[in-house]
Amino acid sequence: MAVLIEPIKTEKAIGKIEFDNCITFKVDENATKKDIKAAVEKLFKVKVADVRTQRGARGGKRAVVKLAKGSKAEDISAKLKMA
Repeated sequence: MAVLIEPIKTEKAIGKIEFDNCITFKVDENATKKDIKAAVEKLFKVKVADVRTQRGARGGKRAVVKLAKGSKAEDISAKLKMA
């Protein structure tokens, strides 16, 4: 099961990268917060402080991942070529 499907590149999500040190992903419907945290930490070699998930009205699940101090969401967005 692939936990992280793709990063979300909306204007609001980009603002969270810059101001809140958070990055937003579209995730698998069955992924838990622990699964998402483990996947982000393993894939990008960063520390995660918090994971918040939400389900969309039209289906789909997204996760807002807040990184711990010392880890930068901007570095992840650069690796993903978001900006």
